[in-house]
Amino acid sequence: QVQLVESGGGLVQAGGSLRLSCAASGRTNSLTAMAWFRQAPGKEREFVAGLSWSGSRRDYADPVKGRFTISRDYAKYAVYLQMNSLKPEDTAVYYCAADPFLGRPHKSQDEYDYWGRGTQVTVSS
Repeated sequence: QVQLVESGGGLVQAGGSLRLSCAASGRTNSLTAMAWFRQAPGKEREFVAGLSWSGSRRDYADPVKGRFTISRDYAKYAVYLQMNSLKPEDTAVYYCAADPFLGRPHKSQDEYDYWGRGTQVTVSS
């Protein structure tokens, strides 16, 4: 089993920045892909960014390209999401996801076995 804990959410004005963290524990050496998803009120959960644990591949959703950066700390089994130039439409609960079999990030939430409980990001206009 793997446990994921997100942190770093909060309230920020449009144009500001936040850095989300996801700490993995448990059978972390089995993980091959990690990702961030988000869910706004009344909307489906959507892919934001993901990476292969080797670091060889990173993918981003079109709305966040050029503004968000996903990275990982191999030694700490942590994944980060640096969010810059935030917009009100980025307001959502952000979830960390991980999987031991994918090998690369996948945009479908159904592909991930492990999930965190989420952290709220609110961007005011």
